[in-house]
Amino acid sequence: MIATVTFNPSLDYIARTDDLRLGAVNRTTFEQVLPGGKGVNVSIVLGNLGHGSTALGFVAGFTGAELCRLCADAGVTCDFIHVDEGMTRINVKVKAHEETELNGQGPRVTEAHVEALLAKLDALGEGDTLVVSGSVPSCLPSDMYERIMARLSGRGVRIVVDAERDLLLRVLPYGPFLVKPNNIELGDMFGVTLETRDDVIPYAQRLRERGAANVFVSMAGEGGVFVAKTGEVFQSPAARGTVVNSVGAGDSSVAGFLAGLMETGSYERAFKMALATGSASAFSELLATRPEVEALLAQMG
Repeated sequence: MIATVTFNPSLDYIARTDDLRLGAVNRTTFEQVLPGGKGVNVSIVLGNLGHGSTALGFVAGFTGAELCRLCADAGVTCDFIHVDEGMTRINVKVKAHEETELNGQGPRVTEAHVEALLAKLDALGEGDTLVVSGSVPSCLPSDMYERIMARLSGRGVRIVVDAERDLLLRVLPYGPFLVKPNNIELGDMFGVTLETRDDVIPYAQRLRERGAANVFVSMAGEGGVFVAKTGEVFQSPAARGTVVNSVGAGDSSVAGFLAGLMETGSYERAFKMALATGSASAFSELLATRPEVEALLAQMG
């Protein structure tokens, strides 16, 4: 079983307009509503690659109901905690000459809701995989990642963490199966600038030394680096293509890695599939599909 946790999922309302003018009426030329949130993205891409998963987190109101409907339409099993106060946030993304975003707050989550989520995670056991990603909203305890890791410690659950800076650093002592910073986030953790794959390798190895079993560092157009628990180091340039929409590319790479590992058992192949899946999403208006990923894998060799 694969489960994903998104603490504050969203409906992403994407609108294009020829020219955004503040203080004036603007009319759209294109509109789209998509389910959003890092864990939700991972679940959708896993489904696109042929692997089922369950999406967990918190939803509320009519927007929460719509999020669940859209996830179900994408083949994702939803097991969200339904919250009474507030509503699932709407993130507005207006694309004109530049992209402007207005992100909502999300519902008010209580300690009782947190305990309900943790109780659902108790169903996970040996051989299961849990993906925990994204920021922790202010209404939740700041130690949510550590609480989840501690709760599942010793049960044989492979936990993947995709989070920034302190959120990631604080879980390293719990031995996550995989952590996935990008090169900018990794550099921020150590106060350095990491521009090349060779720059990244020693700092990825430091995350392994501090407790992570495997470290995957995505680098957008530069490709990525993978440091495996075996001690092996893999690096690769990115696939060739035109970036259309980078939102969800990192989440897609997590899904690609898990799919590749399940299908082949090879860390090297999983790493290549991660890069191809992230690129496939970046080269498309929507999240990566299997045919798009296969085409890029063939290009990468």
